[in-house]
Amino acid sequence: MDYLDIDLTLNDEDIAIQQNAHKFAEEVMRPAAKKLGQLTPEEAIADDSPLWSFLKTAYELGYHKVIFPEEVGGMGLTPLQQAIVMEEMGWGSNGLCIQLGAAGAAALGGLMSMNPVLLEEFTIPFCNCTDGSIRGCWAVTEPDHGSDTLGFGEPFFTSPEVRPSCRAKRDGKEWVINGQKSAWISGAPVATHCLAHIQIDPSRGFAGIGAAIVPLDLPGCSKGKPHEMLGMRELNQCELYFDDVRIPAHYMFLDNADYYFPFGQQILAGFNMTVACYATGLARAAFEEAFSYCQQRVQGGNLLREHYSIKVKIFEMFSRVEACRALTRRAVQLNGSIFPGFPEYSIAAKTMATEMAFQNAHDAISIFGASGLSKEYITEKLFRDARENLVADGTTETLRKVGGHFLFETYPRSRGSMQRMR
Repeated sequence: MDYLDIDLTLNDEDIAIQQNAHKFAEEVMRPAAKKLGQLTPEEAIADDSPLWSFLKTAYELGYHKVIFPEEVGGMGLTPLQQAIVMEEMGWGSNGLCIQLGAAGAAALGGLMSMNPVLLEEFTIPFCNCTDGSIRGCWAVTEPDHGSDTLGFGEPFFTSPEVRPSCRAKRDGKEWVINGQKSAWISGAPVATHCLAHIQIDPSRGFAGIGAAIVPLDLPGCSKGKPHEMLGMRELNQCELYFDDVRIPAHYMFLDNADYYFPFGQQILAGFNMTVACYATGLARAAFEEAFSYCQQRVQGGNLLREHYSIKVKIFEMFSRVEACRALTRRAVQLNGSIFPGFPEYSIAAKTMATEMAFQNAHDAISIFGASGLSKEYITEKLFRDARENLVADGTTETLRKVGGHFLFETYPRSRGSMQRMR
């Protein structure tokens, strides 16, 4: 169905970008996600998997580099255009959105480092890749440590007694990495590189973390088996293992733990706003499915749309979509335009959008009844994906605590502390 976008500031270019992204979501993402969702995790990454044709098409069209600036080969979109594209892609498939977003993690590390060598070695080649052969992932969580890396302000965060399991030591002109990352690393089974959070200062616990770009074909790197998940079955995930993996010193681009807090601030400001946009697209998809069904399904002698309770429920779903869209676009326009970013706005957008998307998916199934639980309709997938989104990039409860910490830690904000990105 055509869906009204009430943002009257959209120009012809914005609308064309939106239409092209929706066509990609409808004609490429949804069919690929459906096929991948019917496969086992091993089949989904096999040589004959539809994943590869999807990635090739996505890279050819440039949808792997939505958030990258034109200077390094990115799409060069405005923050508003980025939000529009990510919402449309979220309408298509949240799992494949995260697959593409994770693919740029190592390249994003190069961009954040502003090291010309890393830009040339990782960022620019990724942005110029058109066949899907360069794929990153973001290795943060560990088997014994889920959200501990987000424990800013907590007593344990600086305790040497609470240590990450993935650690690195400097050895001359190299860093040597040992340890394991958890099974929930999006895109890891097919990744060629990773952006890894690694402890470099044991005396500071989780506050002693650094960040490195690690090519996954180096000796000592290995992967676990891909895992089967409740939702986003089109998204492959697995563990990463590091056994005396040696990387050149400049690959550890965050080699001073004093900068982990501002690094984490930027990561939270960036990644949460993207997931918020994806969730907004999912919330809209659930609303549109229910809205369309209500105009076809007859119950009690009347179309569902004529029932009082349905009108109330549909309007609530519509209102959630517009609330999500308003806050997510605002967060993207803010954090896509300034440095350093304000993670509290991205976290607010992510937690609100994912919860509202879950509620919309729940209400869509209520309207469809038993049909909504069958694989004949997309509603059951939207519900599973929406539930998984409540955990993606941090649980809602954890992120709200982190958002509150940033509110207290950085209050008051001043325009003089920001600088606009060129």
